[in-house]
Amino acid sequence: MALILSSLGQIPAMNIDDVIDVRSPSEYAEDHLPGAVNLPVLDDAERARIGTIYKQRSPFLARKLGAALVARNAAAHLEGPLAEKPGGWRPLIYCWRGGQRSGSFAAILAQVGWRVELIDGGYQAWRKLVVAEVQDRPVPAPVVVLDGNTGTAKTDILALLAVRGIQVIDLEGLANHRGSLFGNMPGGQPSQKAFEGRLAMILSGLDPERPVLIEAESSKIGKLVIPKQLWAAMRAAPRIRITAPLTARAEYLVRAYGDVTMDQARVVGVIEKLRPFHAASVIDGWLAMAATGRFVPLAQELMQRHYDPRYEKHRVRVEGQTKTVVDWPALTPDALESLADVVVGKLERDFSRSQSGKVYPS
Repeated sequence: MALILSSLGQIPAMNIDDVIDVRSPSEYAEDHLPGAVNLPVLDDAERARIGTIYKQRSPFLARKLGAALVARNAAAHLEGPLAEKPGGWRPLIYCWRGGQRSGSFAAILAQVGWRVELIDGGYQAWRKLVVAEVQDRPVPAPVVVLDGNTGTAKTDILALLAVRGIQVIDLEGLANHRGSLFGNMPGGQPSQKAFEGRLAMILSGLDPERPVLIEAESSKIGKLVIPKQLWAAMRAAPRIRITAPLTARAEYLVRAYGDVTMDQARVVGVIEKLRPFHAASVIDGWLAMAATGRFVPLAQELMQRHYDPRYEKHRVRVEGQTKTVVDWPALTPDALESLADVVVGKLERDFSRSQSGKVYPS
């Protein structure tokens, strides 16, 4: 049975036990449906081999070899990850276009007696829905940008607001990057397609009656580009801007980037990248601070001389105007809890569409 995808929320709402991606490991690694597991019927080398035979020798020979390999790999899956699946197990299977790979595997599983469904159009059908959501449709909820210079704990505030029931989009979390030269995270960034898929799922689930808070970013987070509809909404959105003393910001950064300060070579490597923008004496001073573990004054210097001036230049280019400024004296964990409560109050007072003024579910 073929499933025609009409919305991004369709699969999670179905009574499906497992979503199975039968494409090759490299295809799966680039992007896949949320929650899908990879049971490839052809690995990367096998897929390349069949493609070569198809083009250079004979489509018939390619199909015959493909059938043998699919059967062999399907047997390994049946004896391995699928061995304990019960008779009532219901999988949803897809490949690139919903063609031979998924159809062949589904036929084998159906012979076992399982109720198997295929995605009509495969991964490409899913990708079309993602592109429509992030590139073609306006953001469904009113966007408010959480602004503030480097070190004002914006990402932590977003997390605290999410716990309080506020709609947020953590772009840096979706991109697995902290949005700065020091921003690389373990595991690296997802592909652009995977980033857009994660974002599309969040956008499609937003309540249009409540604002959604998003951290101020440039148009790129690491190597990933913010899709055009969201970027346009962020540029035009009103802003809540957090300000804090330089020392408080520096102390926060040293805590938040503890993994970076533990890696001397990484710190040095990032500072060296700044040589085109600053005098040699400045760079050498920063390197000396890093070498002696003086990370709080180093963070202060980096913000004063590099990040803050660039942030201000970027801020004047965006279309939206800062509507609310919250000046906060400290950025310790306890202080952030209180700051999050203040931001909730600002959202309720200035940005709620509802008559009750509530920006979180009742």
